[in-house]
Amino acid sequence: MDDSPLDCLIVGGGPAGLTAAIYLSRYHLDILVVDGGKSRAAWIPTSHNHAGFPEGINGTDLLNRMKEQARLYGTRIEDGQVTRIEKCGDDMFEAEWGSGPVRAKTVLLATGVANRRPPMDEEMHDAALAEGLIRYCPICDGYEVTDQRIGVLGNAERGPAEAIFLRSYTADVTLIDPDGPIAVSADDRRRLDKAGVVLADGPVSMIEPGEGEIHVETPGDCLRFASIYPALGSDVHNALAKMLGAKLSNDQCITVDSHQRTSVPGLYAAGDVVKGLDQISHAMGEGGVASTTIRNDLCKDTPLYRPPAADMERGEERA
Repeated sequence: MDDSPLDCLIVGGGPAGLTAAIYLSRYHLDILVVDGGKSRAAWIPTSHNHAGFPEGINGTDLLNRMKEQARLYGTRIEDGQVTRIEKCGDDMFEAEWGSGPVRAKTVLLATGVANRRPPMDEEMHDAALAEGLIRYCPICDGYEVTDQRIGVLGNAERGPAEAIFLRSYTADVTLIDPDGPIAVSADDRRRLDKAGVVLADGPVSMIEPGEGEIHVETPGDCLRFASIYPALGSDVHNALAKMLGAKLSNDQCITVDSHQRTSVPGLYAAGDVVKGLDQISHAMGEGGVASTTIRNDLCKDTPLYRPPAADMERGEERA
């Protein structure tokens, strides 16, 4: 890698980061994507909400297609975890992830969030997720549990809202507090009772996939469901934004303006790390907005004029 600064460093290779990479490369900008391999899209067995795929598409397949498309236009993608990033002067950043430091005129953070998992073996969890016995997004796949028996693992803060949302897909919803006896507010209890949601006390001592169903062990019973939804919250990957002093929202997401600019000049953010709908299509839209903003901001002081083809050919000959 030469010493010239990148036009943009993209941190995160999920739907937002890869969409931005495709746009930026097609703007003839010099960019690099550093991907830690933790996109939640890779968890999706089959996405049915993504327009253009009537039969659905596997999350990893979608990401691989996006990477192939980005590379087609010259995007470089490296596997790694950015561990340090800092501002160098008014118009330059420096980042490092184990391959030596790299400088960039702008940075796009598309680092996403991580769902908190239920208490169970990781390998067993991943197998259940692949079979649709565990699901994390009722917006994405509530349709797939229509008229099935569904369990929601969640406390008073998050559980009631998710259980009531899922009630529009099936009449058989049970809300379980995984940590102990269920305790919801009087208003939430009235809403849950009116919706016909069953309440079950925890703590949950075991979660185990079965043949076409998943078992949840509580003090009073072994409950069986077609699928469970952990409503346990998520952790925002905002460490790099904090290093740069970017403003965060109350729920620790990166705050941006309508063009995906953060409070730090030259730093942009898109996707689930920004407060939003947590949907692939929404993340891709933000990636498109961010990339166009980056292109336009870069050319404010230095127009991005394409040299004549003859000049480019002479430059290649000299090289």
